[in-house]
Amino acid sequence: MLIVIISACDDKLDVVNPNSQTAENYWKNQDQAVAAVNAVYTGFITDGGYMRMYPALTDGRGDDFTGDSPWQDLVQVANFTIFPTSDPVRWIWEAHYQIVYRANQVLTYVPDIEMEEELKQRLLGQAYFLRGLAFFNLANTYKEIPIITVIPEFQDDYYPETDTEEVIWSQIFDDFEKAKSLLPISYNSVVGPDQGQTGRATKGAATGMLGKALLYRKEWKRAIEEFKLLVEGPELNVYSLVPDYRDNFKPFNENNSESLFEIQFADPNTVGGSIYNYGGEPQANWRQVSSVGHTYAMEGVGYSDFLPTHWIFEEFKEEKTVDGDYDPRLFSTISFYEEGVSEIAYGGRWINPETSIYPKKYTHDGIEGYTNENNGTENSGINYRILRYADVLLMYAEALNEDGRTDEAYQYIQEVRDRVELPDLTTVRPDMTAEEMRDQIAHERALELAIESIRIHDIIRWGWLYDSEKLAELKAHDSDFDSWTPGNEYLPIPQIELDVNKNLKPNSAN
Repeated sequence: MLIVIISACDDKLDVVNPNSQTAENYWKNQDQAVAAVNAVYTGFITDGGYMRMYPALTDGRGDDFTGDSPWQDLVQVANFTIFPTSDPVRWIWEAHYQIVYRANQVLTYVPDIEMEEELKQRLLGQAYFLRGLAFFNLANTYKEIPIITVIPEFQDDYYPETDTEEVIWSQIFDDFEKAKSLLPISYNSVVGPDQGQTGRATKGAATGMLGKALLYRKEWKRAIEEFKLLVEGPELNVYSLVPDYRDNFKPFNENNSESLFEIQFADPNTVGGSIYNYGGEPQANWRQVSSVGHTYAMEGVGYSDFLPTHWIFEEFKEEKTVDGDYDPRLFSTISFYEEGVSEIAYGGRWINPETSIYPKKYTHDGIEGYTNENNGTENSGINYRILRYADVLLMYAEALNEDGRTDEAYQYIQEVRDRVELPDLTTVRPDMTAEEMRDQIAHERALELAIESIRIHDIIRWGWLYDSEKLAELKAHDSDFDSWTPGNEYLPIPQIELDVNKNLKPNSAN
């Protein structure tokens, strides 16, 4: 009788869940391949992706942003004292490795599917791009990580070792290179189910991210080659700055001429959904919303979990336009009260202390049709811009300057300045040395790219935290840097990952 009972239990354990497909019964046709690639994109719209925590925990560590939240994890990340047991720190890790796993499935199974060959190559190109972006974010966030490029087959495969920075960045370069070779410039002229779709990774996006990765590793000449393709061509010089800077952060005019790649969000009123896309087991009725706006929005309409620093606020005011006005990017980046200059918020009178300043970028403040932060809920449909042409121009200028071609850098910086009507840099600061130009580019990047999940990466790659003079400047900009200690510029490896995987090494922040 005991044998019969045990056998019956074994049979029940072997039953396949009819509501869940396995790898053995999935990867059969073109439609499944397309759906699998779409699932890789979905990883970026969860809380550990760009839905909230990746931007928040990255922005928070810059000198343009400071934590102001009852949620202590956000404050501790901003002042570099976060513990490895933090849930938000873990969510970023989990979301990005979920993306890696899904991309690896595509790259493993799609090559064997019989389908239209050009579509197959585009799908593989997208998987390489998205995996490269995930590795790029992980490397910049945790510094040393495992590089996983295959689907686990044996038990030991589930416990990957931490790789060296050389291996990590070599893989990032390789993923973006492969994506660049496989992706189209645009989907307007392709043939297949993706014809005319916007928001998918393109050759330009892969080229730009490859250039950015090379720049981060000080591969100046190689970075110049990639940026030159985007700025001067051939073929890829299809990008341009939009006339209105604010259009880069609105729910309108998305995927515009300035955008090389952005994460696609949408209001439930447009696409439906009833369950927030924080993460966990994917569901068909997930929303596709961003919580960045509500997290950053001022008191009275949002959580106000972070505040701009007074340093970045005053930095915007340092140089006036050719007409003697404030830099217009100030009004798109920060909400503030100044009589006769800025007296309203969300289309109504200013309701907070007149000395307070708040984030405006990626919120609905000042956007036509919105009187609060998207009806007071975390339902923002504003796409998150991963790479803008303005960033490309400034990185191109930086690479040229570091390559000893300082004079050539002026024109690309000026393109960015011209949009906001700042004076000609060759007139106000002619004949700069490479060192002077380096500081000028840092200033230009701070203003153009404030609150865009970039500033802390610039600070780290420039070595400012280990330069006593620059560190003193950072502390003057943002008191959060008073509690920084060497190595804590990164987020720690999540403790639960270290506990489970003994091959994983703690990083300098653990």
